[in-house]
Amino acid sequence: QVQLTESGGGLVQAGGSLRLSCVVSRRTFSTIYMGWFRQAPGNEREFVARINWSGSSTAYAESVKGRFTISREHAKNTVYLQMNSLKPEDTAVYMCAAGATEKFDYWGQGTQVSVSS
Repeated sequence: QVQLTESGGGLVQAGGSLRLSCVVSRRTFSTIYMGWFRQAPGNEREFVARINWSGSSTAYAESVKGRFTISREHAKNTVYLQMNSLKPEDTAVYMCAAGATEKFDYWGQGTQVSVSS
């Protein structure tokens, strides 16, 4: 089993920045891929970004490209999501995910991000 714990959410004004963190309980083959997803009220969960084990491959949703950056630090068992130039439409619960493939098997509880206009 892998446990994921997110932190770093909060309330920020439009144009501001936040950095989300996701601490992984242990590194296994189940954490080869790490990702961030988000879900706004009344909407379905949507993909935000993902990264592979070495960090050599990343992918982003079109809506966040150029503004968000995903990274991972193995020494701290942590994955980050740096979010810049935040917009009100980025408001959502952000969840961390892990998997041996890009079909993620483990999910965190989420952290709330609210962006005011």
